[in-house]
Amino acid sequence: MGSIDEGYFLEDLSIGMEAAYEREITEDLIEKFAEVSGDVNPVHMDEEFAKGTRFKGRIAHGLLTASFVSTVLGTKLPGPGSIYLHQDLVFRAPVRIDDVVTASVKIEKINWHRKVVTLSCKCVVNNRVVMGGQAVMMVPSREKS
Repeated sequence: MGSIDEGYFLEDLSIGMEAAYEREITEDLIEKFAEVSGDVNPVHMDEEFAKGTRFKGRIAHGLLTASFVSTVLGTKLPGPGSIYLHQDLVFRAPVRIDDVVTASVKIEKINWHRKVVTLSCKCVVNNRVVMGGQAVMMVPSREKS
């Protein structure tokens, strides 16, 4: 690890490195996310409304689930000091209250010249991938640019 508040420097990274974060989805968490984001879509907030949708009940915000990937990237790998440049997401299945989401990332590519790392990202609930994608991160280097 580097000295930037426990984050990695580019030189410390290698293809195949992985990290993960786990979080339970609660009613309170959904309500707080709705308050912060302003997304009060009734499919997230109103059980009676949500029962009439294809999901047959309330679901968590997709970006709440995706935010757990941000947690991994910003706190674990590459960690503090890294900057999000790009994210692609594909939502594959709904996430519900009481689900435990495991967000994980894996380094797929390192561009040493640009100081950029590409990571595969996924969120899993009960061994089922509910979200997948790819993130591109700028990572601090020990070398002065």
